[in-house]
Amino acid sequence: MSGKNNYFLTTPLYYVNDKPHIGHAYTTILADVLARFHRTAGEEVFFLTGLDEHGQKIQQAADEKSILPQKHCDEMAPRFTDLWEKLHIRYDDFIRTTEKRHKKVVQHILEFVYEKGDIYFDEYTGQYCVGCERFYTEKELVDGKCPQHDKPLEAITEKNYFFKMSKYQQKLINYINENPDFIQPKHRKNEILGFLRQPLDDLCISRPKSRLNWGIELPFDKDYVTYVWFDALINYVTAPGYLSDDKSFKKWWPAVHLIGKDILMTHAVYWPTMLFSAGIPQPKTIFAHGWWLSGESKMSKSLGNVVNPLDLIDKYGVDPLRYYLMREMVLGQDASFTPESFIKRYNSDLANDFGNLFSRVSTLIAKNFENVIPEYNELTEEETKIQKSAESVIMYVNQLIEKMRINEAIEEILQFVRSINRYMEQQAPWKLVKTDKSAAARVLYTASESLRISALLLQPVMPNRTEIILDTLGANGANLKWGILKSGTILKKHSPLFPRIKVEEPVAEKVKQTIQDNIITYDEFQKVELKTALILKAEKIEGADRLLKLQIEVGEEKQQIVGGIAEHYKPEELIGKMIVIVANLEPVTICGVESNGMLLAAKKGKDLSLIIIDSDKVKSGFKIF
Repeated sequence: MSGKNNYFLTTPLYYVNDKPHIGHAYTTILADVLARFHRTAGEEVFFLTGLDEHGQKIQQAADEKSILPQKHCDEMAPRFTDLWEKLHIRYDDFIRTTEKRHKKVVQHILEFVYEKGDIYFDEYTGQYCVGCERFYTEKELVDGKCPQHDKPLEAITEKNYFFKMSKYQQKLINYINENPDFIQPKHRKNEILGFLRQPLDDLCISRPKSRLNWGIELPFDKDYVTYVWFDALINYVTAPGYLSDDKSFKKWWPAVHLIGKDILMTHAVYWPTMLFSAGIPQPKTIFAHGWWLSGESKMSKSLGNVVNPLDLIDKYGVDPLRYYLMREMVLGQDASFTPESFIKRYNSDLANDFGNLFSRVSTLIAKNFENVIPEYNELTEEETKIQKSAESVIMYVNQLIEKMRINEAIEEILQFVRSINRYMEQQAPWKLVKTDKSAAARVLYTASESLRISALLLQPVMPNRTEIILDTLGANGANLKWGILKSGTILKKHSPLFPRIKVEEPVAEKVKQTIQDNIITYDEFQKVELKTALILKAEKIEGADRLLKLQIEVGEEKQQIVGGIAEHYKPEELIGKMIVIVANLEPVTICGVESNGMLLAAKKGKDLSLIIIDSDKVKSGFKIF
């Protein structure tokens, strides 16, 4: 992907007092996905995340609990590390600003910048936001309020140390103009250049210990601690080895910073000017993504509309959440989260497309080739097209990831998956196996290899469930070259990876209500598809006295249904019976067994009889009118 073999990627330092929410989860998953893609491409990757643990709010929270601030931080930090583990985040370093290695670097840079003459002492009156722990200039306010919290600010007058940020204004403008990839996306770069058209104020970088003592002490004045941004931002150079390991630092720096757009100013103005003064090279890229919205509003604790990612994980699983967040947001733009959009994306992409291909391929191989990936002869023109398409997708996905267009890369992979589903429909290996088993073998091998490549491409996004696919195929390596899948490999058993999420649609609710009222219209009845089905096999379901599992034939298709008829029929007496089923129901899982349809029966009191067709002229798959 990148011309450089080393890739250093960072998230912001999250504020230790915050409760982790979907905003934190998104940025960190995004970083993890990018890190995994670059590792797959053969690059060495250093993925850094961590916590900002100094400041007024932390001191206040500790005081309220009557404990030391450090103990408070130690108690709060696991909320993040535990969540990252649950989200399958594989970071290389987790830095906390209370660590000794960080304090040492912060004090060194402060001393260097002070000796250079870029820090001075002065009295200042400014509008201060306790929530942001920063002073705001008049031009930054929105209707006289904090732009982040929409609350009035507090006027504070005190003596403090200031960094000569204004000294580097023109140098920063020149650097941004000369390096088009420095701030991304482009509209964020334009936003910063627009801000820099006005004179840049100097930056207050200290707090008197009389007001705040929980911070890193200034090396040149023991009565002051450093301001949170002149502390937290420096973590980006601490972790790769600045001051402690020059070789390591040169290996990894410069970094790609992933941030939310709300902290663009601090990262694209404060941080670069600090680096200019300290004589440290600029980061490679500062990429500001958008917000996750709830309706039209940003998710925020103060607005009370924050989605807890743990709730989503427990309900739907980690990988589907990761997939949704990566697929739904165009990097640089805002995205709106709703449970409905999540379910729609899950059912469409994962259940219908990707999961369906996996289920189809493995089921057909198990049934027709004794669960062994079949041998095949030469590929036809159709399979050669698929091979070329796979190679093209691999190349294009890499290009899109390099450009940070992750949602487009995922869609390209899914388009390839859909093309294989169409190929399966066109070739119909379930029919071919009866007339030309060699051709069926070729089709199923091609579909299996396409599935392997698709799983590898999606692995950075869904590491666990794609690993199940690769393990089932006996293909756990990371080689994207066509033809790696070995014929003769025995497929491992697996449960459905993406069982469809059942949604009650308004129409279904209406039908349900009319049935309850003993009224059903002709149009509503027309939606019910009744077909004949031949019972091939019947067996009891362990632990369920009333249920039988039936293997049935519906025309050319074989499927499975579960029926509550075990008290009325023995399994052996059902074999060969032609019954009637409702064929267009969504699959459901009953006692751990998937059921694709519903059989029809008549009941009076305790007596129950299946609707059985007794004519030799009627075959399975006939539609009932």
